[in-house]
Amino acid sequence: MESKNQKSKKMENFHLLWRAGFGPQLKNLNDNNKQNKELSQVFNPTYPFKKIKVTPENTKNLLELVQSNNVTNQMEARKISRQLVRKLNLSWLDELKNSENQLAEKMAFFWHGHFACQNRNIFHAENYLNILREKGLGKFGNLIKEITKSPAMLSFLNNQQNKKSSPNENFARELMELFTLGRGNYTENDIKESARAFTGWTFLGNEFIFRKKNHDFDEKVFFGEKGNFDGEDIINIILKKQQTAIFITQKIYRFFVNDILPEKRVKKLASDFFNSDYDILALMTQIFTSTWFYDKENIGTKIKSPIEWLVGMQRQVNFEFQNENPLLFVQKILGQMLLYPPNVAGWAGEKNWIDSGTLMFRLKFPTLLAEKSNLEIEAKDENDAGIAGVFENRVRKIEANFNWNQYQKYFKNNIDDTEIQKIQNYIWQVENKKLTKSIQEYLTNETKNKLPKIITAMMATPEYQMM
Repeated sequence: MESKNQKSKKMENFHLLWRAGFGPQLKNLNDNNKQNKELSQVFNPTYPFKKIKVTPENTKNLLELVQSNNVTNQMEARKISRQLVRKLNLSWLDELKNSENQLAEKMAFFWHGHFACQNRNIFHAENYLNILREKGLGKFGNLIKEITKSPAMLSFLNNQQNKKSSPNENFARELMELFTLGRGNYTENDIKESARAFTGWTFLGNEFIFRKKNHDFDEKVFFGEKGNFDGEDIINIILKKQQTAIFITQKIYRFFVNDILPEKRVKKLASDFFNSDYDILALMTQIFTSTWFYDKENIGTKIKSPIEWLVGMQRQVNFEFQNENPLLFVQKILGQMLLYPPNVAGWAGEKNWIDSGTLMFRLKFPTLLAEKSNLEIEAKDENDAGIAGVFENRVRKIEANFNWNQYQKYFKNNIDDTEIQKIQNYIWQVENKKLTKSIQEYLTNETKNKLPKIITAMMATPEYQMM
């Protein structure tokens, strides 16, 4: 029987794996008073970076279609590109589940909501995603400069229309409001002057280019500084403002720790983040190695986003979908499709993840999947999400293969109160919760395959929605 200290340590390990990654796996059940290899690598992600690539090795034919003046060819190129963006979505979803570098993928997932961007050009989307995955734990200054120069973001925020003769302020406004300083920490004049600095920033194909003839080389005044600034100068000035470190730290704290922000704690984190030249890994290590991160009020208090719920379920039970395409449908039903944020502000998150419809779907899904039942549900239209035509709006069956035999290595066949508590501690992140009536019925029912039904029933609860 596990000691109270061992149970507490496991809960802390599982808490870390949910927040710094996408949940624990069965192998983590054998961890007692020390962190295993996976936990240690949360703080030392030494895995070599590997790009997610879905574009064909020989892109010549697709590029020719994209750049063609023929309308039919362009339509064909757009069709192929949409198909490949869907494939990119599923490839990243698989990486979130299987990657041993969980923190890097979780940070990329965070930055995807922060630098929310939607682009149906597969070359742009693939490049954007891999920037988030490769640079997400480095220096924030390097990350934001690469993102702002990415064709995906330049296109999404219309900066190719930003020219000296007709400035477009969209890119400059979102840079300050959503990406760095937060609303109210700049003036309208700062936006105008910043927009002038970003004139001429555009792209050709999948490469950033600077068109001198479209750039405003005259003097600009930005946050009181004068000069012939370009876009990088603007970013450097923004990074000199401590408000940038505060804004980013607050957002990271809400995402990884708690919606409630302790003022002194966050102020100290932001100060250290600023003084480290915006070292993201250093900030995350400071958070995850602190004692307060494991305080009771921070465990089991956040609602899982649809992606965290879907990927975490697969990691915990380790099942494989027979056909991955319906996973696009599941993302749509629950309101979070990778690479398809609803707008530049990203997803609202937290309580917005749950309404009567999405909660009912979450509660039914584990049982329907395990019992291979038909799934009769139709997705709502969300025109503002820009995903019309991504997939069919109705899916009748989603099938998965479960390997329940592997659980015999970790749980006893005789399911007594001690074993139930062990299962509960693995599946749920909430403590001291009474088992629901449906789970209690499985305990008293002498049918075969009791363990799979208990695990499935525990996942089909309100408690499982929390992490």
